[in-house]
Amino acid sequence: MSERIEERDARDPAACGAAGRQKASAPRAAASAAAVGAPRGLGSGTAKQGSTMIAAEAVIASLEAEGVDVVFGYPGGQAIKMYDALYDSQQITHVLSRHEQGAVHEADGYARATGNVGVVIVTSGPGATNTVTGIATAYMDSVPLVVITGQVPRGVIGTDSFQESDIVGISMPVVKHSYLLQSTDELTRTFREAFHIAKTGRPGPVLIDVPSDLASESMVFSYPDEVNLPSYKPTYRGNAKQIKQAVARIKQAERPVLYVGGGIVSSGASDELIRLAELMQIPAVTTLMGKGAFPASHKLNLGPVGMHGSKYANLAMTESDLIIAAGARFSDRVTGKLDEFAPRADVIHIDIDPAEIGKVREVQIPIVGDLKGVLAGIVAALEKENAQPATSDWVEKIAAWRSRYPFYHPDLGDNPEEIVPEVVMRKLSALLDPHKSIVVTEVGQHQMWAAQSIDREAPRTFLSSGGLGTMGFGFPAAIGAAIGCPEKRVVCVAGDGSFQMNSQEMATAAVHGTPVKVLIMDNRCLGMVHQWQRLFYEGRYSATLLDATPDFVKLADAYGWQGERVEHPDQLDAALARMLEAPGPYLLDVAISRDQNVYPMVAPGRALDEVMGAIDVAVGAVRIDVPAAGQKGEGR
Repeated sequence: MSERIEERDARDPAACGAAGRQKASAPRAAASAAAVGAPRGLGSGTAKQGSTMIAAEAVIASLEAEGVDVVFGYPGGQAIKMYDALYDSQQITHVLSRHEQGAVHEADGYARATGNVGVVIVTSGPGATNTVTGIATAYMDSVPLVVITGQVPRGVIGTDSFQESDIVGISMPVVKHSYLLQSTDELTRTFREAFHIAKTGRPGPVLIDVPSDLASESMVFSYPDEVNLPSYKPTYRGNAKQIKQAVARIKQAERPVLYVGGGIVSSGASDELIRLAELMQIPAVTTLMGKGAFPASHKLNLGPVGMHGSKYANLAMTESDLIIAAGARFSDRVTGKLDEFAPRADVIHIDIDPAEIGKVREVQIPIVGDLKGVLAGIVAALEKENAQPATSDWVEKIAAWRSRYPFYHPDLGDNPEEIVPEVVMRKLSALLDPHKSIVVTEVGQHQMWAAQSIDREAPRTFLSSGGLGTMGFGFPAAIGAAIGCPEKRVVCVAGDGSFQMNSQEMATAAVHGTPVKVLIMDNRCLGMVHQWQRLFYEGRYSATLLDATPDFVKLADAYGWQGERVEHPDQLDAALARMLEAPGPYLLDVAISRDQNVYPMVAPGRALDEVMGAIDVAVGAVRIDVPAAGQKGEGR
């Protein structure tokens, strides 16, 4: 696995900053690296190998051996010895967050942007429990993290001592693995295993709980390069017979669709995906996690699919005769009413996690393996057989749908005095170099507008909480991404509700001089829930109005940020330019109407092709199939 990471660092535009440039010092054979998951850093080659130290120092030395260059966290009594050891590290920069949840989201954003393992250190009790939402977010989106928690001394574990919590038990459903250290003899092996597990197979978070009395014990530091986990052997090489079956089925397909998920990003398989699409002329739809894995500018990219996907992408999925699911998990937000989803399509499902295959949708050809290798094998076999696409009519049909049902049209008839969210996103997209920028979103209406209208050309340049839908994720994740990729411009698209969940991290950005930009789509309400209340609950707006929202410009000033608010479309262009050109952190508060809806939309429990609110240019650039008039507060 290490070998694959090193190769990605050399060619992937997402391999950012110092994290991306750092390489393992000792070359290893590819087979060996794949088998043992060799450290990204010096491993056993560290100068500290064989030195006598206390366990707290060994924790930091283990992180250094793994090539860790930045740690996010928040100190406390049971973690103080580890923080004292961290004080002497010449390799690791510590980012002091203002809340433990913020620290985990920052490490998560760092990991998503760089492809490296994000690392967190916090204390016991509330410090540990505050990490759970961040850990669950990373788990749902397959993000590699190592979370180190301080724990009360071993002798009082289980006695309800001060600031004690069973974080191993609490976090068990949302970690890939967890450890409670009991002896210095197992410390370095535990850290080697934790990083190996976090970054190999289907990536995910690993937790290490370190009792404070153990942290004081003396030990000889000996860091292993290899691991021995007989029960953990991820399958990387796809079954040859199943690949052969997939090739045969692809050659027969007349209406195929590539269904692209976050697994393509994790595997670094974008190039292989594009080769397959171009060779057989297969249109591609993307999940929220898969955005950027297939270039937005590519003529075969249909963009987002599902609840707020385009009508043309949803129609393509519905009428397809073959779905090639590549690192995607058939989420309910994509499938809509499951028993009516793609009723005439066979499914080839490729995923490194065998538990995902067939979990939701019946699969005709399952392939367990790493997407990069599996897709390369499929392409090679198709080329060897001189396979020719049979999709010209299909591609032409989809192109007609795309022309007829755009995401947005300037003739829609919006109020010229109001700022239109789609216009904001399109203007922002046009100003950003897609290869030199990262867009991070919070969760809500703004997230969907960004997914629909901001173009991305490369993986790891669009970061969002997909599986858990965590409000409060985006802003700290943007800080982490900016720290991991200092050469890239990082913009967080937020809502006024979601931004307030972790707005205290403005201090983190200010202290560390992180030039993150925050664009708030400010409607003074919880927009997505408000929209559902408007459309499906007769305008009964229960607990979704945010009238007490603060003056964000004053808040920015209080934290030493630059900031401004715009309320009219004429102000938008200049404000966006000032935000992006500002040398430090910047907040742009954009006022939009509460009555704005995210369209198109597939209502809960409806089939994927039952799209409401899509624009139909054939009837004059108007939204069609919107809910009947007369509902309270019916919006655009």
